[in-house]
Amino acid sequence: MLNMDFNQAVAINTQQMAWQTSPSIGVLRKPLERAAKESGHVTSIVQYQAKSHFAEHLHPLGEEILVLEGVFSDEQGDYPAGTYLRNPPGSKHRPFSQLGCTLFVKLNQFALADTSEVRINSNLEPWLSGFGGFAVLPLHQFEQQQVALVKCPAGKVIKTHHHFGGEELLVVSGELKDEHGRYPQHTWLRSPHLSEHHPFAEQDTVILVKRGHLRLDA
Repeated sequence: MLNMDFNQAVAINTQQMAWQTSPSIGVLRKPLERAAKESGHVTSIVQYQAKSHFAEHLHPLGEEILVLEGVFSDEQGDYPAGTYLRNPPGSKHRPFSQLGCTLFVKLNQFALADTSEVRINSNLEPWLSGFGGFAVLPLHQFEQQQVALVKCPAGKVIKTHHHFGGEELLVVSGELKDEHGRYPQHTWLRSPHLSEHHPFAEQDTVILVKRGHLRLDA
């Protein structure tokens, strides 16, 4: 097991991690949390080298992906950097990348009733404004869970807030800071239920935010 105590705050600068091999040649990964080596609850940064592929596989409890770099593909289409994908429980696919890509991937973390398939290219969608100077692109909502991309302009301070049901952040670009430290591009943070922090950005920064999905009794 790795980082599976959801009462513990975690902050990992993934750029400082070494790539690890996977069962597929040309597909590398940086595990962030996992219940077992090749199954169950897993969160990772994954890299597909050019012309690499992964064998067809099932998502028993779903798969969530944000394409960070390059172009990711499967039998349904091609997904450039900035694309957010959700493959529901029981789905399967045969992913590959002709040009190479880097992904943020969460496996087997959906409720069985969370059956929405999502394909959103954030480069083509209108972002919502009027959030105190921040721009927000909602990506998915199920029960108390919310997923969104947030653009934080330089000099903006995010109001101190509690994480009801926990919070995960991935710094997609730029750098985020709070009272605990600094978090450069591709840093992953997980905050437990009812924790709080006071984040801010000194440069233009984009973050992926997921809230309300961690067990309240973890």
